[in-house]
Amino acid sequence: MSGQHDHGHTPAAWTAVTIAFIGFCLGSYFTVVAQPWGVAASGVVLVLAAVVGLVMRAMGLGQQPAPARVAKPAVAAEPAPAVEPATPAAAG
Repeated sequence: MSGQHDHGHTPAAWTAVTIAFIGFCLGSYFTVVAQPWGVAASGVVLVLAAVVGLVMRAMGLGQQPAPARVAKPAVAAEPAPAVEPATPAAAG
């Protein structure tokens, strides 16, 4: 089952994560140097990462959707043949 999932090994995922990583690094830096405008700008970079990832996925560079699984119909058990109770033989 593990071979069926890609888990983000696509250009869209790598690009979005790389941009988000840069945004987090910038946000951390600007937090340490106490520059609120830089923290806000890094938030914009994080939103940009999400948008770029979604656009690249829409372009076909993301993971392909898994095929829909169709449930197999349950096999109905055939009823057991009716067994008539044994009757005493008619005395003749």
